[in-house]
Amino acid sequence: MPTSDTIPAMTTPHPSNRNTAVVGLQWGDEGKGKIVDLLTAEHDVIVRYNGGANAGHTVVVGDERYALHLIPSGILYGDKTCVIGNGVVVDPEKLVEEVESLRDRGVEVGDNLKVSDRAHVVMPYHKEHDAALERRLAAAADGDTSIGTTKRGIGPAYADKVHRATAIRMGELLDEDRLRQKLQIICSIRSAELAALGVDAPPLDPDALAAEYARLGHILSNHITDTVYDLHGYVAEGRSLLFEGANACLLDIDHGTFPYVTSSNCSTLGIPAGTGLPGRNVQDVVGIMKAYGTRVGAGPFPSEDLGEIGERIRDRGNEYGTTTGRPRRCGWLDLVAVRYSAMICGATSIACMLLDVLSGFDELKLCTAYTLPDGKTTDRFIPDAECLAKVRPCWDTMPGWTEELDDVTAPGSLPPNAQAYLDRIESYLGIPISIVSVGPKRSQTVLA
Repeated sequence: MPTSDTIPAMTTPHPSNRNTAVVGLQWGDEGKGKIVDLLTAEHDVIVRYNGGANAGHTVVVGDERYALHLIPSGILYGDKTCVIGNGVVVDPEKLVEEVESLRDRGVEVGDNLKVSDRAHVVMPYHKEHDAALERRLAAAADGDTSIGTTKRGIGPAYADKVHRATAIRMGELLDEDRLRQKLQIICSIRSAELAALGVDAPPLDPDALAAEYARLGHILSNHITDTVYDLHGYVAEGRSLLFEGANACLLDIDHGTFPYVTSSNCSTLGIPAGTGLPGRNVQDVVGIMKAYGTRVGAGPFPSEDLGEIGERIRDRGNEYGTTTGRPRRCGWLDLVAVRYSAMICGATSIACMLLDVLSGFDELKLCTAYTLPDGKTTDRFIPDAECLAKVRPCWDTMPGWTEELDDVTAPGSLPPNAQAYLDRIESYLGIPISIVSVGPKRSQTVLA
C-alpha cells in the first residue's frame, strides 16, 4: 500500500447514507483526484462514470505520486470498492498496464475493482482514426479546424457506441468467437475509412485483433461484471457512493464550449446514464475549481494570458498534462464560466485548488463579466465556441499576497488578501468554499 500521509479530518462526519459527486467546473485538470482521494475516506464505493484514458488524476501520498487514468483514485485505499461504470470507454491495454503498475507498487487490485460489462472498448483503429482526423482537420483549406484531442481514440469509440453495430463492449471480450465475428465486419469498414483519411497501412487483421483483445479480456475477466446491479445493490445496503468524473463541465459534449469539448457528458448530468443510477442518488456535489484558469487543446479561453503572467502561473503550478505532458494554457480565474458550471452541475460546495500557486503576485484578476462585440456586457457564459471567442473579459482586480501557503492548515492562517480573494469568489458564486488546497499532498488541505 502507499506510504501514509495525513488526511485532514472532515469538520462534519459524512452521513453514511449520503452520496457525493466530485466534478470539475472548468476545462479539466482542476485537481479532482486529490479531492476524490480526500473524500474517499468518508465513502464506501468510488465510481467513475465517463471519459476514458484521455483523462488523468494525480494523487500524492507521502512521497509517492500516482497518475491514474482509468481506475478511480479510491484504489489507493485497501478497503474501498472502485467501479468503472458503463459510461466510460475503456482501453483494455491501458487498463491492464495500470493494474499491473499499481500492483508493482504494492497497491491491492482485486475484488475491489469492478468494470462494467457494458462499458465500450477503445480499439487500436479508434486511435488511428482520431489521429488521422486531427491531421486532416489541421490541414483544412480554411485554416486549422482540429479539436486538439489527445489522440487516445476516445471520440471515435463514443461514435461507435452511437453507431451501435460497429461497437464492442467489455463483456464481449470474454467470448473470442463472437468477438472475431464482429471484427470481421468492423475491420473491413474501418480499413476503408482509414484509407480514405490518408492512413497508409495494411488492412486491419480481425483474427489478430480478436486474439489480442480476448487475451486482455481474460486478464480482466475477474473484474468485468454487471455494475448496474452492483451499484443498486450498494445503494440498497446503505453504502455511501462517491462519483468521480473525468474531464470537466466546460468540456461536456452538450453543455461545454462546443465543438471544442470531449465526447461524453462529464458534468454531473452524466452520472445517471453513465452508471444506471437515477439522479436522486446524488445528494452532495463538490465542484472543483482552480484558483486561476487553465485549458488544454484548442478552443476559446477568454481569461487566458499569453504573456509573462501565463508563463509564471504555468511554471508555479507545473501545468502540464497528467496523461500527455502537454503544456496547459494559463490565465486568470473566469468566474462567469465557473458559476455557469456550478449551475449545470448543481454544486453544493466548492473546492478551490492550487491557491498556493498565486503567492507572490502583486495583483490578481477575476473575470466577472464579458464584453460582447456590440459593446454590451453580460454575466452569462456562452457555450458556443465561435461566439465565446469574440468576447473580452471584464476584470475585477484585487491585491495579491507575498506569503507562501504550503504550511497553512486552517482558514484563519491564510494571509488576509488570500482570504479576501476566496471571499470574493464565494460571494460571486453564491456557494460556500468548503475545501482549499495549498499543495499537492493530502495534508496540504484547508477545510472550512
